[in-house]
Amino acid sequence: MSIRLEHLRKSFGPVDVLKDIHLNLPERQFITLVGPSGCGKTTLLRILAGLETASSGEIWHGDQRISDLAPGKRDIAMVFQNYALYPHMNVRDNIAYGLKVRGTPRAQIEPRVLEVARVLEIEHLLERKPKALSGGQRQRVALGRAMVRKPWLFLMDEPLSNLDAKLRVTMRGELKRFHLRLETTTVYVTHDQLEAMTMSDRIAVMDGGAVQQYATPDEVYNQPANTFVAGFIGSPPMNFLADAQLHDQHLTLPSGHGQRQRVARSPYPSADRAVLFGIRPQDIELRTQADAMSLPARVSLIQLLGSEKLIDLTWGDGATISAQVRADTELNEGQSVWCHFDPARLHLFDPSTGRNLACA
Repeated sequence: MSIRLEHLRKSFGPVDVLKDIHLNLPERQFITLVGPSGCGKTTLLRILAGLETASSGEIWHGDQRISDLAPGKRDIAMVFQNYALYPHMNVRDNIAYGLKVRGTPRAQIEPRVLEVARVLEIEHLLERKPKALSGGQRQRVALGRAMVRKPWLFLMDEPLSNLDAKLRVTMRGELKRFHLRLETTTVYVTHDQLEAMTMSDRIAVMDGGAVQQYATPDEVYNQPANTFVAGFIGSPPMNFLADAQLHDQHLTLPSGHGQRQRVARSPYPSADRAVLFGIRPQDIELRTQADAMSLPARVSLIQLLGSEKLIDLTWGDGATISAQVRADTELNEGQSVWCHFDPARLHLFDPSTGRNLACA
């Protein structure tokens, strides 16, 4: 059964933290709430868990309204950022604690603890206490404590944020594998767009207490609803150029000294208007010779990123843009190049609203 959030609002005094949230969370999917600090994602998760009360709106699990149920009545398991393990208990007792307080018969507890420990590959740690565990091991114990209850919904509040970069990459894969094995609906909160893109079936991109876009990772990346989503999702971030024009069935950009250069055919043949032009660094091709649809520029900075280089470019009257190329591409600072934009990969936005014209 899916979970429906209908007209959810939350205010703290005069501050509106959540603004009319509508979401349908499909059963068995991994759904991520992603956005910058203060966007309302953790508040929304806490309302789902019953730890916060919405100012208005309803939460439904299938045909059952759960908005007014106490946290213990919702049969939801939550994994916190700080893991919240009991330091005086060993791993076995930490995992079993939730079952014990719910009165689960002792004969059923040990087999379930061992089952979860095998899935998480922490059987050899059951007698250790949290202080003797690494960050990744503590994170698995926190997951085990949630999994052993066999809830219908997992809620995770930035559970990887306290891990080092290498371990975060490993645990992202493990969390996704656990989800595929357990097939339990999961709502995951993070500010890391890379976590959201790699782990999710669907992503709700939040900003200012509102959902800016709710879609698959592919749709969020390739068809961003507005400039916020386009700039937040993707690394390096999308380039935006404000002084673009759709005119005479072409997209033009300023090339300096009052001149304009055609860079692509317009996807809107009848349009004649100003637009905000967006292009990802990966979708810019740098050429050493001019052609009819390329923009002359100068290499101002080169940053090696490992297998790629990030190239800062300037042109015209000082406009700047970034391109990403292979690391073995031969370029020098100060070199003249021509930027070719893949017409199938460009994005056009309304300058006043920020809305993607393709989604309007």
